[in-house]
Amino acid sequence: MKLQKYILPILACFLLGSCKTKQVNSYDLVIQNGKTIDVVTGQISAQDIYITEGKIVKIASLGSTEKFNAKEIIDASNLYILPGFWDNHVHFRGGDSLILENKNLLPLFLANGITTVRDAGGDLTSSVMQWKKDITDGTLDGPTIYTSGPKIDGPNSTWAGSLEVATDKDISAALDSLETLNTDFVKLYDSRISGDIYLKTLIETDKRGIITSGHMPFTVTLKETVDAGIDAIEHLYYVMKGCSSVEIEVTEMLKNNEIGFWQAMPLLMDGYQSSTAEATFALLKNKNVFVVPTLHIGKTLSYLDEVNHTNDPYLKYMGKGILKTYEGRINSALNASEKARKDRKELDRFFGTLTKSLNDAGVNLLAGSDSGAYNSYTYPGISLHHELEAMVNTGMTPLEALKTSAYNGAHFLKKDTEIGTIEIGKQSDLVLLEANPLEDIKNTQKINIVIQSNKVYPKVQLATMLESLIK
Repeated sequence: MKLQKYILPILACFLLGSCKTKQVNSYDLVIQNGKTIDVVTGQISAQDIYITEGKIVKIASLGSTEKFNAKEIIDASNLYILPGFWDNHVHFRGGDSLILENKNLLPLFLANGITTVRDAGGDLTSSVMQWKKDITDGTLDGPTIYTSGPKIDGPNSTWAGSLEVATDKDISAALDSLETLNTDFVKLYDSRISGDIYLKTLIETDKRGIITSGHMPFTVTLKETVDAGIDAIEHLYYVMKGCSSVEIEVTEMLKNNEIGFWQAMPLLMDGYQSSTAEATFALLKNKNVFVVPTLHIGKTLSYLDEVNHTNDPYLKYMGKGILKTYEGRINSALNASEKARKDRKELDRFFGTLTKSLNDAGVNLLAGSDSGAYNSYTYPGISLHHELEAMVNTGMTPLEALKTSAYNGAHFLKKDTEIGTIEIGKQSDLVLLEANPLEDIKNTQKINIVIQSNKVYPKVQLATMLESLIK
């Protein structure tokens, strides 16, 4: 009987499994001792991040006693961890002769901590789609690409490869084509499209549940565009138009061909009215319309006549073909009249104020560089950091600027349940910085490690990627 006294509890323990050794979890990657930054609240937390198959599966406070196995462990002591940056407006374009040069731009994004880009239209769709697949499959180093494919515009459009629409039938055909391509959103352009067809295109995309962004023909009003269902407005010209007390009059002048786009700028800027602007901001906020300010390229192009770019550090990474495309804007700036140069610079200053006002009013902004062929000296990768700096220079806080990158980018494309914040279940696109970007936005450039899904790019490897691009 005495023997049973000891055997029975041991047997029960065995049957119930309570005496088993605690299971040791295995992970692909564990980041220890890092300082994670919440891009919504600005809270910094000392945490360990556990990653498996490109997903964050656990987040623990420092001091966790869990035993685990990991294929790789990163000691992130003194490093700040953010979601990988998003550049929400880039271009891959320039025709077949520039396919390789465009492909060579991909490492520039990763080297700058940019794990996702939104390609806002070009003429290299088949190549972009292949790169997109290869990057997802892990066979090509580059940022995740969300693309519009070719832009939608009117007949004889400015940009090569655009889908030209002039009738209701054309609209259906264009959207059918983009849906067949499985693009991520639709980009509209304003070089030749009529106001009527533009609005009809937006209404049709809205019916189909397609995300849209774009320019806006000046022959329609901003309210008409928003009411038709646009989801994001690229650049500030069009927002400024909706903030002007003379928008209706200027629109009629443009319809009658009495003035052109650039002649309308000073009229609209002079007509800026606080009450009109407040109503426009409220409309944009209530309709959840995002705005892409593209401040850095605006300043770069506005001062082409004054700034010498021959010693730009990133110039050496650009292919000869892409550099050739820069000449058009450069020559245009150098040959512009004194008044045109002055107007452009005044507009640049005004756009800084307008960006701050939009942010203060609660309108969602997207950080986008507009980098790519034809956009002179606006270099892929580094220009996103310059855009964040430009936002802070308007008076926005570093936290507000950071939110316009990955967080707002993911929300705009309705990917926010998958990516954009450091949370369990989210994709493990991360950037580890050597200094706190909330203290100085320039610290976004102090990159130590980039993680994209299940790939880890240490600082040395990123530097090697850049060096390989120098011809």
